[in-house]
Amino acid sequence: MSVIDNAVYVDGRRAAAPGSVDGALAELHRCRRDQHDGASGSFCWIGMLRPDHDEIREVAKEFDLHPLAVEDTVNAHQRPKMERYGDTEFVVLRPARYVDHDEVVQIGEVHLFLGPDFVITVRHAVEPELGEVRERLENDPELLAHGPMAVLYAVLDRVVDDYAPVLDGLQDDIDQIEEQVFRGDPQVSRRIYQLTREVIAFQRAVEPLQEIFGELRGRFAKSGPSPDLELRRAMRDVIDHATRVRERVEGFRDLLGNILTVNATLVAQRQNEEMTRLTEAGFAQNEQMKKVSSWAAILFAPSLIAGIYGMNFEHMPELSWTFGYPMAFGMMLALALVLYTMFRRNGWL
Repeated sequence: MSVIDNAVYVDGRRAAAPGSVDGALAELHRCRRDQHDGASGSFCWIGMLRPDHDEIREVAKEFDLHPLAVEDTVNAHQRPKMERYGDTEFVVLRPARYVDHDEVVQIGEVHLFLGPDFVITVRHAVEPELGEVRERLENDPELLAHGPMAVLYAVLDRVVDDYAPVLDGLQDDIDQIEEQVFRGDPQVSRRIYQLTREVIAFQRAVEPLQEIFGELRGRFAKSGPSPDLELRRAMRDVIDHATRVRERVEGFRDLLGNILTVNATLVAQRQNEEMTRLTEAGFAQNEQMKKVSSWAAILFAPSLIAGIYGMNFEHMPELSWTFGYPMAFGMMLALALVLYTMFRRNGWL
């Protein structure tokens, strides 16, 4: 059996610890018979860890739990919610734990069945350790005397308090990501995307709590003044903490979106700068090629004339002319000067 703790409480104190669900029911009935006022302060709390289908259905049969709530517990993977089936409240919570090494938010799941005189907690993950919650309540009999709603408050308080380390872990990673962005780390885009996914998963666990707290406010408002005033005040404190968590998570998501935009802008800016440097280098190289080509053309013209007149043929014009050499030299010089002037005027030299 996956029952890890099983106790009957009378007026906020543990009266018995039966070894089975049947024993818890029998002890609860005995306590109610012993108290002439209806035993409003008597209830049993059964804690279960990863029960199989048969175990859940056995408990459901003993406490007459609604089939739809039982089905949700069997299937698990539910969003946080609070539903009422007759006299029984069914609550789903999603505790969270941040694994900093892997930058992953591990989301657990806790189901609570709250009846007039019983509480059944079903954990589908090791965290949170509800044994610590039970110990805290047992050390505060006045609070535990409020019955199943006191258990709901304590579990909610533990789940919301456990969100604080998750927020701190996410904040540290976001700070690191901001530094990476402005360092130009090429791997930061992947990290931003992965962390955004974890923030969204965490937000899905936190956001629906507002619906649960809204439902609780409505229940308290309808019940009017009651001896549960201190419990209401404690619940309001949890609501305030949960609201701050929700606001911070929303801020993280917006911040990561802005960081991603800034990173994309910086990447584009660096790419533009690189393209500008390449363009400038290409322009400088082109200018050098212009100069080399210009001087090559200038030297080519005299070389062409010299080559023509340098051919060793017997019959060539101007070979016997007195001014043949000055004319050839003048032509080479004039052509070179014309080319130099033209290239200089066009900015090639």
